Amino acid sequence: MTTVSHTVQDLSTRLREAIRDIPDYPKPGILFKDITTALRQPQLFADIVEALYQQAKEANIQYVAGIESRGFILGSPLAYRLGAGFIPIRKRGKLPGQTAQYEYQLEYGTDCVEIHVDAIEPGARVLLVDDLLATGGTAAAASHLIGQVGGRLVGALFMVDLAFLNGRSQLPPLDLLEALVTYTD
Repeated sequence: MTTVSHTVQDLSTRLREAIRDIPDYPKPGILFKDITTALRQPQLFADIVEALYQQAKEANIQYVAGIESRGFILGSPLAYRLGAGFIPIRKRGKLPGQTAQYEYQLEYGTDCVEIHVDAIEPGARVLLVDDLLATGGTAAAASHLIGQVGGRLVGALFMVDLAFLNGRSQLPPLDLLEALVTYTD
């Protein structure tokens, strides 16, 4: 197993260097932050997971909820590291069994996310994890679902925060709300 090799400040710098910008994706005018170029680097990936763990280790997390699909990539190893269960939050129609759904607005339409209705015991402490916080719509929808099935959302961690889109304002007050790298413009 690899260990953290750098400070948090250095990690932010290394992430900025590793994350690739893709202009006009998925539509014209959008500058897409591609994290796959960071995840393919074994030590950087290990450092990302460890930094997320360091932020959450004192929060007494029982479940990590990851948003499809990059939230799965970060959330699964983080749940393992925290000794917590992992809960997938998926797009409509992807989970078997009975689900709770939440439909939300996007700038160009609507989307829907789901969670199993029996995924979380009432009152269990849940940490939401995703790769990127932009406008906050998907994270807010996931937050709503966690509460709908009885979980207590205590925190949210992101690899990247596009702060200029003000996504944090869409989330409820949380004990823990952090990102490893923040873009202000």
